[in-house]
Amino acid sequence: MPQIQFPFFPEGVTHITSLLAFAKRDGRVTYFNGNMPVFIHDEADVASFRMITAQFVVSGHAKQAQIARAFGVAKISVKRAVKRYREQGPKGFYAPKKTRGAAVLTAGVLDQAQRLLDEGVPTADVADQLGVKRDTLAKAVRAGRLHARAKPEGGTAALLITTSKSERTSRDSEAPMGMGAINVPARLAASVGALEAVAPQFVPALDVPYGGVLFALPALLALGLVDSTPGFLELPKGYYGLDSLMILLAFMALARLNAMEQLRYCAPGEWGKLLGLDRAPEVRTLRAKVRLLGEQGKAEPWSAALSERWMQAAPEQAGTLYVDGHVRVYNGDQTELPRHYVARQRLCLRATTDYWVNAMDGQPFFVVNQAVDPGLIHVMEQHIVPRLEREVPGQPDAAALAAQPLLHRFTLVFDREGYSPQLLERMKAKRIACLSYHKFPGEPWAGEEFREYPVSLPSGERVSMRLAERGTWLSNGLWVREIRKLCESAHQTAILSTDYSSDLVPVATAMFSRWAQENFFKYARENFGLDRLVDYRTQAISEPIRVVNPAYRSLDSQVRSTTSKLHRLLAQFGALTIEQDIDPRRIEPVVRKKADLQERIEQLQAQLDSLKAERKATEHHIAFDQLPEPQRFRQLSTQSKHLIDTIKMIAYRAETAMANLLGEHLSHRDDTRALLRAVYTTEADLLPDDNAGTLTVRLHHLPNEYFNAAIRKLCDELNATETRFPRTDLRLVLKLGS
Repeated sequence: MPQIQFPFFPEGVTHITSLLAFAKRDGRVTYFNGNMPVFIHDEADVASFRMITAQFVVSGHAKQAQIARAFGVAKISVKRAVKRYREQGPKGFYAPKKTRGAAVLTAGVLDQAQRLLDEGVPTADVADQLGVKRDTLAKAVRAGRLHARAKPEGGTAALLITTSKSERTSRDSEAPMGMGAINVPARLAASVGALEAVAPQFVPALDVPYGGVLFALPALLALGLVDSTPGFLELPKGYYGLDSLMILLAFMALARLNAMEQLRYCAPGEWGKLLGLDRAPEVRTLRAKVRLLGEQGKAEPWSAALSERWMQAAPEQAGTLYVDGHVRVYNGDQTELPRHYVARQRLCLRATTDYWVNAMDGQPFFVVNQAVDPGLIHVMEQHIVPRLEREVPGQPDAAALAAQPLLHRFTLVFDREGYSPQLLERMKAKRIACLSYHKFPGEPWAGEEFREYPVSLPSGERVSMRLAERGTWLSNGLWVREIRKLCESAHQTAILSTDYSSDLVPVATAMFSRWAQENFFKYARENFGLDRLVDYRTQAISEPIRVVNPAYRSLDSQVRSTTSKLHRLLAQFGALTIEQDIDPRRIEPVVRKKADLQERIEQLQAQLDSLKAERKATEHHIAFDQLPEPQRFRQLSTQSKHLIDTIKMIAYRAETAMANLLGEHLSHRDDTRALLRAVYTTEADLLPDDNAGTLTVRLHHLPNEYFNAAIRKLCDELNATETRFPRTDLRLVLKLGS
């Protein structure tokens, strides 16, 4: 009777089953049945790997799922190998592939392709330059008809076995050119100007930190993160390409690394795996490249082109636009900026003001920076409206406007800061409808005028509002619609509208959805570092702007102080009364005190009249170059700010698009952004398959099955886009793994 043997294995093996294991030593893979080696092949011998693993499955010693799990390969790859073994046997893995004669790759095309490959041009770029399909050129390389430049040792060679995080950090720490810089040949080529930009090449890797941020790549690319840069942004020859830099900055925003310095505390090799590189650039390099892109002066035109692209893609969003200012506080000591009132802190602090234009759901279109805040009305008329008149899609033509006197081009929504009857009249002349709060609403309306209306908010929430409407004349004789909302506290919120053609409910919905923009400011400030400085430089103010005259400000301060003192004295004077019996001994001190107060009041009144006259004769605003030299200041640099603000807008829009997809699979829509933040920071396995042309991102499981089920459905929708990683032939395959 045969004896049962215990499955003893050599030390350091990886188990496939309880009876099978393998070990990788000195570039060779050895398979064990207990302590007995049963097969050995070179690590790069893919054919032998597929043959022996297929043999294990066919003979019943292992299952396909066990092979895929142990080696970190795709199940479809194992399935194909098993099918080939059953149909052709072991020889099927070593037979040369059947090919037909050259139809596209003629001798001349092959010579051109080989010359470009010898120069280090990536295979995909060679195919694009020669007008050949990428798959056709890749097949020629695999067949040996073309020879691509050898891949750097240890950095980009495809591995049969995935690496763990501990293995990668150990290898990165031993890199000869610094932490994670293992692609030595490419870095040397870049240093002498022989490399345009290193091409992304992914290697199998397990447990990559922040791997879930790759789930946002389809949305980022669809919004124009990479394909919109030609003609606007460019980098000189170097190791890092522009697309890698842009993707890194967007990934950092989504992963909530709100400052470039935070990248210093992350493993550079692990972030490099997300980009298909050996490591991410260090902070000094990243800052230098961002500064270089900003100094080209093309970041603002690039942002404007993206804004117009987004409007064209969603004309229904561009029909109603929200304008509001966001005060960005500056606490540094590089320059003495003028002070602004910060409502969220209830203080006057040194700051600049950014004026944002957003859609009804809060998604941003563009931002206008003002070093010296001239006010919402001035910025709208001088900077925002002219741009919107050019860029907003779907505007009616002149014939339609002439035929319908009440028709408008688009609608602007703003708060009380923009209240001005003259502004509403000027915008009406431009056929632009406006919505704003009534600054002087007058007496409350009777309660019986209000009726209940069902209202659908942009978030999808349905609420009930008690609304009423009247027509009203403004101080300049402009007839407008006045709509009021009756709150539960009996307070009436009054809004004015020059949209004369829309129904009552859509107008009220548009006005009361303005909080979506406020929510964007709060969310972007907390999650995307909206108020953080991009760099610490300052620049001279070259625009012909007007500022408050320091002499006027000083006189105005004195007027306010004197007025306050005068009011206190008048209050004291009025409080001096005699309520007891008339007695000369008691009356005389009161009379002397009132006489003294009367004299001081007359002196203050004369002083106040003099100050007011002097203030009236002093110009309120003067040109910036008329400021006294000690009181002049420099503005914060905006060169790099436009670039980073635009990338943050793309990141926010990408997250919003994913939240809209995810919200369809969650019962509580408020969980969507919190769940996405968790996804972006979750580890993932990266499994490239050059033969299948895929890059599988296998996200680790989330805390509960409810979230897992929603993410699986999100993966299906994202995979349907068939997104390819820039400058590679790898199609992104997103899945929830184990």
